Amino acid sequence: MSQHDEASDEFFPANVHETDRRQALMLAMALSLGSAIALGLARFSYALLLPPMRVDLAWNFAQAGAMNTANAFGYLLGALAFSRLSMRFASRTLFIAGCVTTAVLMAASGAVIDTDALLALRVATGIGSALVFVSGGVLAARLASASPRDAGLVIGLYYGGTGWGIVMSSIIVPFAVLPVVHGWRFAWVALAIACAGCSVVAMRAARRIEAAHPVASATHGANDAPGGSEQRRRFALALAGYGCFGIGYIGYMTFIVALLRNAGMSPAVVTGFYVLLGVATVVSARMWSGLLDRMRGGQALAILNALLAAATLVPAMIAHPFAAFLSGAVFGATFLSAVASTTAFVRHNLPARQWPRGINAFTIVFALGQIVGPVVIGRVSDSAGLTRGLVYSALVLLAGALLAACQKPLKDAA
Repeated sequence: MSQHDEASDEFFPANVHETDRRQALMLAMALSLGSAIALGLARFSYALLLPPMRVDLAWNFAQAGAMNTANAFGYLLGALAFSRLSMRFASRTLFIAGCVTTAVLMAASGAVIDTDALLALRVATGIGSALVFVSGGVLAARLASASPRDAGLVIGLYYGGTGWGIVMSSIIVPFAVLPVVHGWRFAWVALAIACAGCSVVAMRAARRIEAAHPVASATHGANDAPGGSEQRRRFALALAGYGCFGIGYIGYMTFIVALLRNAGMSPAVVTGFYVLLGVATVVSARMWSGLLDRMRGGQALAILNALLAAATLVPAMIAHPFAAFLSGAVFGATFLSAVASTTAFVRHNLPARQWPRGINAFTIVFALGQIVGPVVIGRVSDSAGLTRGLVYSALVLLAGALLAACQKPLKDAA
């Protein structure tokens, strides 16, 4: 086969060649910078910004948590909008629009100090993030189907890209928060610049995947397939387990840095913890790829939720840097794979034309969980302390594990 033939057959070779395999994995890694923007930079960076913003703006923990609730509410609006927009626009178009919008809104967050204005910007940023994350998940699922040998790894790489955003945030925020009045504003601008840089690479990958794998019916007919409500009822246990994941994990990600600082850990330890969490998220793609390929029901989500519950309890029970690092390593290596497990579930159990709707259904319950999580855990933390808040997060994650464990593959659930 000539070089030209190999290039033209990049995504659909008769036999998957090593060159094609490497190209698919490289595209998945480039696309993963979209998840770095949507979650790592636009959402999880807030855990690092919460302490200086809370002190500067005199917030309590419930108010501080409301910022992530606002972001999650926007994420829900974006997920609901995706259901309609995906009928009119290609996934690539929505992905690019989300990347650009998110970068601009992150910069705007550095231009205001009013709490209500910040809440509004967090809502708008959540909308942009949802467009990036959901459309990127659809593109990753297409790329995975075109690379069946590495399907679980491709999906894991996309979601694991959030770890790059966490690592970037852990490096950017400590240096960008300046020792001046409202010095945290400079960090938002620095994060926006990082979003813009990631967007350039991710949008190019999205264009290449859409061009190589344009599934018209997966976009334009996704929401019109008959029996949609009945189909969703058949994986209601997985949806409920994922909703619990949304509540529990966001409680940890919102307040863990505040907990470590309240425990007297140094800024160097906190930064090291966050870097470790991000690196563990990146490497998690290969760790769980086999699990995502093998398990077609809710068992993968159940296992990952249970591990997250254990990781959440560790720093709540033991106030020591070693315990914090252990928790961060396990949590980072697990939580985005729980997200990836839902895309794998959709790919295993639904036809390609229904992937956008299936992924979006999980995204909606995920967003609902994230709306509830920060406020509830914040109120618990205000009344009973941050340690009790993390214990509640762990219990919700455990409940999610039990629900997901009962979800059978759809072909066996009829």
